[in-house]
Amino acid sequence: MHLAIPSRKSSNPPPYANRSSRYSMLRRSRVQAIAITVCAVGAILFLVSHLFGGGERIPSGTPPVVIVTVVDEDNYSKDYIKNIKDNRIEYAKKHGYTTFFPTIKDYDLGGSPTSWARVPAVRHALTKFPYTTFVWYLDQNSLIMNPDLTVESHITNPKTLESLMIKDQSIVPPDSVIKTFSHLKGDKVDMVVTQDKEGLAQGSFIVRRGDWSKFFLDTWFDPLYRSYNFQKADTHALEHIVQWHPTILSKLVLIPQRTMNSYAKGSNTDESGAYKDGDFVIRFHGCESSGRDCAAEADPFSKQWRTVFHSR
Repeated sequence: MHLAIPSRKSSNPPPYANRSSRYSMLRRSRVQAIAITVCAVGAILFLVSHLFGGGERIPSGTPPVVIVTVVDEDNYSKDYIKNIKDNRIEYAKKHGYTTFFPTIKDYDLGGSPTSWARVPAVRHALTKFPYTTFVWYLDQNSLIMNPDLTVESHITNPKTLESLMIKDQSIVPPDSVIKTFSHLKGDKVDMVVTQDKEGLAQGSFIVRRGDWSKFFLDTWFDPLYRSYNFQKADTHALEHIVQWHPTILSKLVLIPQRTMNSYAKGSNTDESGAYKDGDFVIRFHGCESSGRDCAAEADPFSKQWRTVFHSR
């Protein structure tokens, strides 16, 4: 009796199996090579864009500076407001900047003094001009007097800032224990402001676009501070947060008052802050007080700025 013995399977697979296996391996190799090439090209493009492109694409034609002035249409004449706007517009056109003129009524201040409107106005400008590098807030009762000075070369250039910044200076003169940083570099500055003999003078200040400026403005405009009844409203609120929030103080510099905030005769200042011909800006600080007339004080300088601007 013979038992059926199963036939042994050949150790050599049929020819078509070899061809299929080789084709599969070749296809996988090609896919891997393509994937590696794509990753390499992507990495190179990423490095190049960050090394030479700054990591952000700013649309062509974006103004580097926006000048913000909140206007009070209820308490000032149309001619006065027009003169203020013309002053900013002509200066901005000369240097490729732009302007923004919101009114006090554009913002809900919750019954707070109208001077608070400057804070949401600057925050509004950061949203309205999302790629503009600097926002310069300039009070209504001010005039730009020297059209040849640019914000960048005169103030915000890092090397210029380092030469201007007043280090280790009391925030509230004469002897506040909280002082400006002594080691801050120009390229790390996010707010530039001046100081008069009483304290911070926020009628003319510059902020750099970014997360810090949004945080700072939101902090300044906090309802708690607006309801606190500071004697000088937003001025004293600003001094408070600068002294009590190191995150804010660490990005702020003081520069000499006449750099961008000279006061006219009759304003509360000392000689170091008094306007002189050739200064960048003149402010009629406090002219809305009883017994003074902003339009009358501005009139001779209004004629002067038009003459100077149109002669250049």
